[in-house]
Amino acid sequence: MRLEYFQMVDRVASLEGEAIVVESTIPDASPVFEGHFPGYPLMPGVLLVETMAQASGWLLLRLMDFARMPFLMGVKEAKFRSFVGPATPVTVHARRIHDGSGYAVTQARIEAGGKRICDAELTLRIMDFPAPELAAAMRGRGKELGLA
Repeated sequence: MRLEYFQMVDRVASLEGEAIVVESTIPDASPVFEGHFPGYPLMPGVLLVETMAQASGWLLLRLMDFARMPFLMGVKEAKFRSFVGPATPVTVHARRIHDGSGYAVTQARIEAGGKRICDAELTLRIMDFPAPELAAAMRGRGKELGLA
């Protein structure tokens, strides 16, 4: 995981049907932890939501064969059940529950050590890639993650 670059997914563990499992490790050091919180570093909830959104995005990209780009548009019923700190390995599960009218909806959750950390329902807008450089970058990163 590279927080400063918003690369929240380290590798794809599995992709079956309309569900994906990705793995990441919270970095052991990051400027994010200097302010969140001094002496008690925790991964910010907004970055946990971003991690679920990216897992969902990688799922959708693969299901669409990287032809279009998903963008996060909504977060519904996000629940945070526990905290996660530096150097913690996490597993992110996401599955598509709706697709149509230019939008997709996923259910996602993050677990650490077999314990649920958070979950949410996410809405992503499906659009043409706004730039060929973005399309190429996403395909390249997808190969690095094991989505080729």
